[in-house]
Amino acid sequence: MRIDFALRGIDGHVCVTYARNDEPALVGSGPMAEGFPFCDATVDYPARGYDAVLGWIQLVKSGDNLSHGTEFEIDPLDFLGDVPHPFCWIGLGPHLFDAPSRTLELDLDWVAHSFLCVPDGGDDGMEAHALLGYSWGFRIRGGQVLLDGPAPLGAADWDEHRDLLAARYPSWRFVAGFREG
Repeated sequence: MRIDFALRGIDGHVCVTYARNDEPALVGSGPMAEGFPFCDATVDYPARGYDAVLGWIQLVKSGDNLSHGTEFEIDPLDFLGDVPHPFCWIGLGPHLFDAPSRTLELDLDWVAHSFLCVPDGGDDGMEAHALLGYSWGFRIRGGQVLLDGPAPLGAADWDEHRDLLAARYPSWRFVAGFREG
């Protein structure tokens, strides 16, 4: 899937690769991840330096999270520990990569909302402006993994997550809507 965007008058796009994880060792997963999906989103944006710094914010709703699948929760990159910002991946043209897995013994739904954002700061604090978003995930039914491929999200989807993000990262502001241009 390709999603186009423009930032600072420069066109860019994101290419989302989503597939069944048939070789977990090649993506850094354990054998338990076989048959589950992996998702890799690459940013193609020709700006350089500070103007090319972007970040991915990902939220997940899953039958085995704290809300038992009723609410989205922030999906951090666990091995980094608790970080003071909302991004699971950040940098110059950052990739978003995820390869979730679960036990096959419980039926559950797992859906991610992934947003490419521009971090911005000024005299009055840090802001995150979403440029685009997409959903993706999987379901487990009767010991079988069913893949739910990527689909674009709109600005209203981002806006639904802003209160959760602001509560978790109170020193950040999460600007409404998708930033354009």
